[in-house]
Amino acid sequence: MPTLEGRILTPAGWVAGRLRCAGAIQAVEPDPTAPEDRFVLPGFVDLHVHGGGGADCMTGEDAVRVMSRFHARHGTTAMLATTVTAPADDIRAAFRGIAAAVASPEQGAARVLGAHLEGPFISPDALGAQPPHAIPPDLALVEELAATAPLRVATMAPEIDPDGALLALFLRLGCRAQIGHTTCSYAQARAALGRGTSGFTHLFNAMTGLQHRRPGAVGCALAHGDWAEMIFDLLHVEEGAVLTALRAIPRLYGITDAVAATGMADGEYRLGRHAIVKRGDSVRLADGTLAGSALTMDAALRNLLRLGLPLAEASRRLSTLPADYLGLADRGRIVPGAAADLVVVDRDGALLNVLTEGSVVA
Repeated sequence: MPTLEGRILTPAGWVAGRLRCAGAIQAVEPDPTAPEDRFVLPGFVDLHVHGGGGADCMTGEDAVRVMSRFHARHGTTAMLATTVTAPADDIRAAFRGIAAAVASPEQGAARVLGAHLEGPFISPDALGAQPPHAIPPDLALVEELAATAPLRVATMAPEIDPDGALLALFLRLGCRAQIGHTTCSYAQARAALGRGTSGFTHLFNAMTGLQHRRPGAVGCALAHGDWAEMIFDLLHVEEGAVLTALRAIPRLYGITDAVAATGMADGEYRLGRHAIVKRGDSVRLADGTLAGSALTMDAALRNLLRLGLPLAEASRRLSTLPADYLGLADRGRIVPGAAADLVVVDRDGALLNVLTEGSVVA
């Protein structure tokens, strides 16, 4: 039975002591002599990740497994494999791979909880780095995909769904629908929230920005949003905008939007049908457009610490809140009975140890 010692982050606050676990957390036992420079946190939950370690989830089961092992080494213990805008057959194949990874999880890898469908139901005028295969709502395709793999989150542009049929289907399927890759107005975004849209996909990126007479989707998020995801690499969104969103949106949580190039040498990789190029800390299309990120969740934690967030708050934004967004009571928190998904870091947020469901990650 694994035992971790240090300052343990519980829902009631920090506890100096030891944590005992098997596949689930067994007990947190106070001990004032526990090491002061080791901090035990809930494992990170990444709800928007396309790839990593050279693998792109659009290429099937093997790629999903590679990326889940790669991100576990950076503290991600649960994730949603995220598709890109692509021809329907490509998305079908990706969902089959995701379904296989969900059905047969690997020890020592991040648990694949299901899929985040990012496109194809987005604006063709707000693709960002999405391949140019946006389509109008196709309810039959959504039903087919949801029957293939758990559909947990979907990104959509409100303006392509004027009668609300697509949103209604997502809600009926128990899927969290998010506003993203959109040219919608403030009024359209607010109306979508009123009909049941949950949050905003990679806030600020690929959506109408905030201007004082045209507040756009960003203005709606800041004024009315309860949930939103953000890429905390400090490239997609700079410091001042991050701090603004943290102050305005109570349940802003972090995602990586990581692509195949994450963790790899500089060079050319794939994002669906797009060629992308990694140089240093960024990944871009040939025209310079940011194409996902090379971020990992442990790096996101350190970025939040550099912005001045306390460790407990930074952890909450990367673990508890995304778990809460999916309604998961057994992830993202250190309580007896929850999955033993745990990370251990030092004072600077450097990763020392990772457990997924009690298994130590190499």
